Amino acid sequence: MDDLKERGETLVEHLKSQGLLKSPEIIKAFREIPRHLFVREKDINHAYADYPLPIGYGQTISAPHMVSMCTEFLEPKKSDKVLEIGSGSGWQAAILSRLVRKVWTIEFDPFLAEFARRNLEKAGVKNVEVIKGDGWLGYPKKAPYDKIIATCAVPGISRHWIEQLRDKGIIIAPVGGSWFQELTVGRKARGKLKTENHGGCAFVPLRR
Repeated sequence: MDDLKERGETLVEHLKSQGLLKSPEIIKAFREIPRHLFVREKDINHAYADYPLPIGYGQTISAPHMVSMCTEFLEPKKSDKVLEIGSGSGWQAAILSRLVRKVWTIEFDPFLAEFARRNLEKAGVKNVEVIKGDGWLGYPKKAPYDKIIATCAVPGISRHWIEQLRDKGIIIAPVGGSWFQELTVGRKARGKLKTENHGGCAFVPLRR
């Protein structure tokens, strides 16, 4: 266990040195949420490598550098209500749990939804709720949200997400095809979303 903790600290220092982890609060969250709790048992030795890992059902846990970038772009605040599209392993939601008031995360695959729930419980996370559903439709029951993050590739930003986002809120999504996307950051102003691209990325596609 000490070895895993040491590897986790090495990863954090690597992400800091690359300029990907900047905010003290986010750095602290990365230290508090062990990535090895969110991977399959057979992949634990690779938990702190900076690349995606399979979690089953054709899905992956995102690379640490991508999670750090997305978390920084989201500009999380303690008062935020956040909607995540695609629970996956639960790791991104767990990181956010240390930075915001509440996270609702939607997962289409019932097996992955249960995987994320178990992982979040192992990590002692209390303020994340995993919802089984169609992420493209968002989760209107708890809208409006201060921030929305998609952890799966989408052809465009869903109008449902824009409608469920507060004015001055932020959406992050990998927008593009099945193999390559642009990491897109959108800010809502007067009911409309203004977007900027922040480089190429590769996420697994949204399922619905």
